[in-house]
Amino acid sequence: MNNIQLEQRINQKLNAQAINDYAPNGLQVEGKAEIKKIITGVTASLALIDYAIQQQADAILVHHGYFWKSENPCIRGMKGERIKRLLVNDINLYGYHLPLDIHPELGNNALLAKSLGIDNLQPLEQGSTSIPMWGMLSEPVSVQDFQQRIAKVLGKKPITCDVEKFNPNAPHFIQKIGICTGGGQGYIDLAYAQGCDAFISGEISEQTTHSAREQGIHYFACGHHATERCGIQALGEWLASEYGLDVEFVDIDNPA
Repeated sequence: MNNIQLEQRINQKLNAQAINDYAPNGLQVEGKAEIKKIITGVTASLALIDYAIQQQADAILVHHGYFWKSENPCIRGMKGERIKRLLVNDINLYGYHLPLDIHPELGNNALLAKSLGIDNLQPLEQGSTSIPMWGMLSEPVSVQDFQQRIAKVLGKKPITCDVEKFNPNAPHFIQKIGICTGGGQGYIDLAYAQGCDAFISGEISEQTTHSAREQGIHYFACGHHATERCGIQALGEWLASEYGLDVEFVDIDNPA
């Protein structure tokens, strides 16, 4: 498949043009015109690039690409080395950020929610491009049981905030759950305002703990990387199934 054609097909699938993002979505570094072999991963790290070079891949497809807003635009240092290796080896780099978080079929939110038994996802904000979502468990569960469910699905125990210890009004069982994969911890207050019993994201900040404890909403910090593996993997599987491309997902572990 032609590299520009591939970008167009993914853009259309993810409705990428409709979303205002912090980085460009689509083809970020242009390489060879014909694409047969694609390596997918969460982040376009040097380790992922080197693996793609070893596999003689034509393209890399990631969730976290380059050229973020407010970053230094100079191509030097770590950023320069990454882009140099892509250009020298004629490898295309595609990045899809928010479109891959919120897509109802291939999105990180939707897939993580499904794996945890959270159904009927709805926007937590007004509008069809809301980043945080909320959904319902089929029946209420204890915080401890849900923590174990997350650990089983993601392979790591999430961080919690001992909410019931600090707030006697916090729910003992949870059913309505907000979710925003990655660095979405700032939406916890919105989740509380919308009546959620708990909120799931990837990271935790100092103020997140106080928001959870003082408002009585349970919080699960499940790992930025861990909560965002599923979307890019599903996108690669869709490309392989739909267009017969050779796609391989590579999980470069990241404890964050």
